[in-house]
Amino acid sequence: MILGDTILETRGLTREFKGFIAVNGVNLRVRRGSIHALIGPNGAGKTTCFNLLTKFLAPTAGQIVFNGIDITRERPAQVARRGIIRSFQISAVFPHLTALQNVRVALQRSLGTAFYFWRSERTLRQLDDQAIDLLTQVGLADFADVLTVELSYGRKRALEIATTLAMEPELMLLDEPTQGMGHEDVDRVTALIKKVSSGRTILMVEHNMNVIAGISDTITVLQRGEVLAEGTYAEVSKNPLVTQAYMGSADATLAGAHA
Repeated sequence: MILGDTILETRGLTREFKGFIAVNGVNLRVRRGSIHALIGPNGAGKTTCFNLLTKFLAPTAGQIVFNGIDITRERPAQVARRGIIRSFQISAVFPHLTALQNVRVALQRSLGTAFYFWRSERTLRQLDDQAIDLLTQVGLADFADVLTVELSYGRKRALEIATTLAMEPELMLLDEPTQGMGHEDVDRVTALIKKVSSGRTILMVEHNMNVIAGISDTITVLQRGEVLAEGTYAEVSKNPLVTQAYMGSADATLAGAHA
């Protein structure tokens, strides 16, 4: 039986592609209310793991348990309804809508009108207060009426997080949330992730080790589809197997490494 403080667990999770084993017997346990990072060199199996958890791929073997329920055979929509939301699934923001309109579209699910695009926009105005509240949470209240195409890259990512929050996730899966950002945007989005983690659980794939070190409670390191190490950043960064996997030398340091 899954532990009460464990929100997500995988047991022997495996995915094979025509003889190539991309994920091999992964046992992962994510603690409720934590920020859990999944890291590893390129080709380690991180994205495949995410695709298995959100049911874009079916596992060859193993189990996925969420809140004590086996969801291994469920479809992506069922998993999303349970509260497992992956950032890019619902955060492909519309460039020619305003920030407010983008969040409102995500909120439409609560009205049951997600596909009623022919209805008057007036029916959506009841969502404005909620949308502004979400924009405020991610620091975008002043940009509510700005077209998304005009936002900086970092602010677009903040808007994606707002649209993810609109889906009321219990578990947020963030796939490389700071990829391609300058230092200022990285710092802003890192602080934002830490802020919105309150009362939620976050599982994220991230290459920036400074981000990982700053906000992660637990880190799982994958290599060649298998769990290589797990622990806090302090523990993982001193593990010679981990530094060798990243840097090619057991004497190297993980700090500053990018997978």
